[in-house]
Amino acid sequence: MLTEILDLKEQAIEAIKSVYDPEIPVDVWELGLIYDLKVFPINNIYVQMTLTSPNCPSAEQLPEEVKEKLKGIAGVNEVELELTFEPPYTQEMMSEVAKLELGFM
Repeated sequence: MLTEILDLKEQAIEAIKSVYDPEIPVDVWELGLIYDLKVFPINNIYVQMTLTSPNCPSAEQLPEEVKEKLKGIAGVNEVELELTFEPPYTQEMMSEVAKLELGFM
């Protein structure tokens, strides 16, 4: 059971990594926009995410795209996505991969 949850979590991360902010050539996982990702034993997924700013032009598109990618994983029952702006997003939340890609390192 634990192995299945870990496998599903890895699949979820890979699915999220296929979603890119249209203004930044880096995926939302590496940007640090995903604050929390939980996989429950009944194959339900919970994601808490933010946007680079509350006024982000992709405010409706990005969360929906993340949700759709997760729903597309075989065996996933439900996906709950919570959008939050607490704590506010900062560039420090980016992975080293994102910082390198954007020239911050």
